[in-house]
Amino acid sequence: MASAEQNLAWTIASASKLVQTPLPTPTPGPKQVLIRITAASLNFRDHLIVHHSPAYPLSHVPNLIPCSDGAGTVVAAGESSVWRDRTGTHVAVHPNTWLDGDVGDGYRLDTTMGGGKVHGTLARFVVLDDERVLEAPKGLSDVESAALITAGSTAFNALFEGPGGIGKPAAGVTVLTQGTGGVSCFAIQLASAAGATVIATSSTDEKLETAKRLGAKHVINYRKNANWADEVLRITNGRGVDHVVEVGGAGTIEESLRSTRVGGLVSVMGILTESKQADLIPHILFGAKTIRGILGGGSKAINDRFLRFVEEHQIRPALGKEFGFEQAPEAFAQLEKQSEIGKIVITV
Repeated sequence: MASAEQNLAWTIASASKLVQTPLPTPTPGPKQVLIRITAASLNFRDHLIVHHSPAYPLSHVPNLIPCSDGAGTVVAAGESSVWRDRTGTHVAVHPNTWLDGDVGDGYRLDTTMGGGKVHGTLARFVVLDDERVLEAPKGLSDVESAALITAGSTAFNALFEGPGGIGKPAAGVTVLTQGTGGVSCFAIQLASAAGATVIATSSTDEKLETAKRLGAKHVINYRKNANWADEVLRITNGRGVDHVVEVGGAGTIEESLRSTRVGGLVSVMGILTESKQADLIPHILFGAKTIRGILGGGSKAINDRFLRFVEEHQIRPALGKEFGFEQAPEAFAQLEKQSEIGKIVITV
């Protein structure tokens, strides 16, 4: 089904340079869907890819369309597609090839949208395989749905899909979050909705007020408390938290481990700080602590569970600044500052 609307996309012309590019509207093949993208949200991974950062482990194809998160409506579907009779349905994008089971059996970084060799969502029209499409939660706008998947399912994966249920949010469980970016805001919302006590750190009192509104019970300004693990231990009466949602990377991992109880869990999913040497072995060994790496997002099955949780608990994503399609370069400049509360979204 052809569309009268011109397909436009932003592509990476060179390091740090985005160019708006006219493209033909793609046609869905068998078991594929044509989606009119109406909103795309940004993740820090997108910044690393656009800037060809050495912190990101893969190069990408020339003129890549960036971004892994997006939402929109079904325009057309190919033969045998499960979406064939669902034109107009509001959907969100599942950005990777991991459908279910162990991450090692399904996740491939080079086939995750917006990086490697697969174009992303910063375009008006995209064709996706059926398995990369999720029905959007009822009651959310496309802007909100676009902000859900990578950050939200990363937080959900960390909190609820961990080994042996260690640190799984529930009454009596304490969770520590860092900052007020997309993943951290979702972690606060999800953990508090499940009954856990949330301790949130951030750099300003304004951001900490946001954390409280999202559900944090205790807050710590890490600019005023450089050794913030001491404050975490004070709040928990010396015990430490059950689970740390670690997004800072090398600059925060030692304090995160100090904040964690004996036998607790640190879920690592961010590299927002500069790399540095740190001897973590004593913390891990003598504290019987577990460190679990979380690749961005989750499997299709995890995303389905996450979206059901969002609907059940009526969670709305924390949104930062919204940019128009023509303002995509400005949106990426804002992302680079790492100062936004919540998710940055580009309307398409």
